[in-house]
Amino acid sequence: MTQTSGTGDGSGAAGVGAVDRRNVELRYLVLAAQREGNRKLSRDLAAIDLTPAQAEVLLVLSESEPLTLAELGRSMVCEAGSPSRIVETLVRRGLVSRESGRSDRRVVSLSLSPAGRAVLPALLEIDDAITAMTSGRLTETERQVLLDALRKVIKGTTAGLAVARRFGPYE
Repeated sequence: MTQTSGTGDGSGAAGVGAVDRRNVELRYLVLAAQREGNRKLSRDLAAIDLTPAQAEVLLVLSESEPLTLAELGRSMVCEAGSPSRIVETLVRRGLVSRESGRSDRRVVSLSLSPAGRAVLPALLEIDDAITAMTSGRLTETERQVLLDALRKVIKGTTAGLAVARRFGPYE
């Protein structure tokens, strides 16, 4: 059923275009779920003095280090573009190490430093809790339906490609 968007004054007057309100609600539900998860993640990460983007750098490196800055950027969802500022902060804090390539000094590899490895157990605990909070409310069937639908929505996008790089390709 297609409904027209109202004027907001309760009169039911038609807005600019015909919109299926369920589609609008879906967009806001995805946005609300992302915001709620990110708020909790930010609060929890504050205990270990990390931002969500910094945490993602450490998690990506823990999954497949060493990486160049470009490789890291292609695997990140939180940060669009180059994560150079985030990485610079983590290097200054001693959580990430940079090493120039042996055959080509222009190529710089990034990896977790010993201090970065030391913070990883607490970070993984927070990450697991956030994952449980989001997926723990759904049945296995509901999770699969949602995964399939969201994969379809982001397929071919920059964020979709980053997710596929980290978790494997999907159809």
